[in-house]
Amino acid sequence: MTTATPITIPDDLKPSDSRFGCGPSKVRQEAVDSLAATASTFLGTSHRQATVQFTVAALRNGIAEMLVLPDGYEVLLGNGGTTAFWDAATFHLVDDKAQMAVMGEFSSKFAKAIDAAPHLGRPEVIEAEPGNAAHLQANAEIDTYCMVHNETSTGVATNPVRPDGDGLVLVDATSAAAGLRFDASATDCYYFAPQKCLASDGGLWIAACSPAAIERIERLAASDRWCPAFFDLGIALTNSRKDQTYNTPALATIYLALEQVSWINNNGGINWSAGRCDANAEAIYGWAEAHELASPFITDTDIRSHVVATIDFDDKVDANVIAATLRANDILDTESYRKLGRNQLRISLFPAIETEDLVALTRCIDHIIEGLTA
Repeated sequence: MTTATPITIPDDLKPSDSRFGCGPSKVRQEAVDSLAATASTFLGTSHRQATVQFTVAALRNGIAEMLVLPDGYEVLLGNGGTTAFWDAATFHLVDDKAQMAVMGEFSSKFAKAIDAAPHLGRPEVIEAEPGNAAHLQANAEIDTYCMVHNETSTGVATNPVRPDGDGLVLVDATSAAAGLRFDASATDCYYFAPQKCLASDGGLWIAACSPAAIERIERLAASDRWCPAFFDLGIALTNSRKDQTYNTPALATIYLALEQVSWINNNGGINWSAGRCDANAEAIYGWAEAHELASPFITDTDIRSHVVATIDFDDKVDANVIAATLRANDILDTESYRKLGRNQLRISLFPAIETEDLVALTRCIDHIIEGLTA
């Protein structure tokens, strides 16, 4: 384990909020205060009664508004997060043959889940090295195309595009939803967890599904394909239409997600929130490109993420020491993705983060580097 050097960062250099993690991410203080005010009226109450159902309905409607969903799309939700949704998709979204665009740790996990499912055919995997992008390719044999909008482990973003043909397009948007612009009509299932751009907590998955995806769910759920109830998207669909989940959800997660979605919609929607991410990206990448010892890991600006920044450092400085020193000074969660193995920091650029705080973060990093190289 890397030991932090005894470098103290002056208070006047520090950001006003020091949370830069890529999930769980910064939760706005206003949202926490609003949640606290519901202590006796919302938290600890039945999720099958009107108080919680109204909140779930507002969240579903708010997401539809924020993502500018076409007519006929429905917002589903269920317990378990994105990992649980991958398993659910193997039962009730993938018919038989899937194509997987893999370009990092998280997109590879879904590919492994489909490959391991005994009732499905072997997936076609299109894989790019970490730092590069993988793109879907039309294939008449494919019934389900699977891609990631933003690869959280590396900081690569690709725009959802529908290949020619009839296959459903499933897009993992866990670190992208509410932070990156896209055309929802190019997707059939745009799914995510709310602990990143939605500034909430884990334990929930949310999926915006097209009429074609709904038809696939209903058909497979009615078939003789065995499925545990927890992963049954037919059950999730039925309960979502009632503005509830099959199992008791984390009410705080739902409430905080709604607070963030409402904040975004009230300020102009996804173009506004993506604009905040654009400004954050400009601050971080502009600093790195001008720095003698730092540079963006993703060199192709067309695929460089505006929600997750990965910044490489020269061998003269150890990024692990920088991250540990930041943490020792209460500036949190800038460590690189554990399995990538690069001398880098990973910094969230999510809508809740203020650009001024990212600028302050760069000043803190400069201060540490000056101390390490003096």
